[in-house]
Parts: sequence; C-alpha cells; structure tokens
Amino acid sequence: MTKEELRLAYRKKRDLLDSSLIESHSLEIANRLLALPIWNFSFYHIFLSIISNKEVDTTSILTVLQGKDKNIVVPKMIANGLLQNYLLTDSTILISNTLNIPEPVDGIRIDEPKMDVVFIPLLAFDKMGNRVGYGKGYYDTFLKKCKSSVIKIGLSFFEAESKINDINEYDVPLDYCVTPEKVYKF
Repeated sequence: MTKEELRLAYRKKRDLLDSSLIESHSLEIANRLLALPIWNFSFYHIFLSIISNKEVDTTSILTVLQGKDKNIVVPKMIANGLLQNYLLTDSTILISNTLNIPEPVDGIRIDEPKMDVVFIPLLAFDKMGNRVGYGKGYYDTFLKKCKSSVIKIGLSFFEAESKINDINEYDVPLDYCVTPEKVYKF
C-alpha cells in the first residue's frame, strides 16, 4: 500500500478505538518500553498526544521518564515543517495549537543533536522500520538534524504492514516500533 492509502486506512482503524482500549493499549506500550536498552541516556524527545486523533497516550511514558529523572524534550511546530524543541519542566506552559497538539509556549530550547532517544508518532509502519505519519514531514526533517546515533522509536496500536510501497530518500526509518503486542527491532 502507498502512504496515502495507509493514512486513510489507519485513520479509520483508529476511529474505531474507544477510550478504554486506548488507555490500556497505551499502558501496555509504556510497559514494553521498559525492556528496551534505552534507559542510560539523558535527553528523551517525546510527542504529546493528540487526544482527538486517538494517538497513543504518552502520559505513562512521561511518568516513566520523570521517575527515571530524564531530561524530557517536547516539540513545538513552527513554519516550513520544522519543530522547535523545549525542555519540559514544572513551569512549562502547554497550549494546544490549531491542530489540537499540546505544545510549549516557550522555555529552554534544546538543539536536535542533544537528543538521545526520540519517541515518534505514526499512523502505520512496515517490517523494515519505515513509517507513515500525517504527511507533513516534521519528524523526518527533525530526525535528519539529530545525531546519527539517536534511537528512533515509533509507537503504534497496530502491528506492522509488510511493506510501504512509496518510501523515498526523505523518509527516516525507525530503530524500534512498540505495539501493545510486541517490540519490533529494525
């Protein structure tokens, strides 16, 4: 399937999920993350979930990161498909943007090369670690600015597709994708 076909199919699949299933699957994903060899780093970039899009709820992952005293970095969308990244602190003010994405108003900027681990939103992924997002390229652009050793982890309610047909040179593959059922390593 193409990216556009997968976007349509997985938006429909997500629409069928109820809030209790989203909550339990999100917790299962957070628990699976605990088994990954990713906890000896400092800077963890994580998306803040769009509840209306029925994304994986990252609240439990945030709790784990806070409990492990990690530096948590959250994105803010700016013009031209770019993300600015801010340290999440007790004084960070979050406001939902026009797409209902919670974002920091301002704060301490963290440059991309500082990131050690990045948790990535997605709609679908394949068995080679390719992902389909919302199609604006924010994360692919962001990941290309990160150091080559950054660990890229997708979070998905659904299992892998066999292949995404229209991958191109701008797409940045994942290192892992975590679902409620299993961890994929690429």
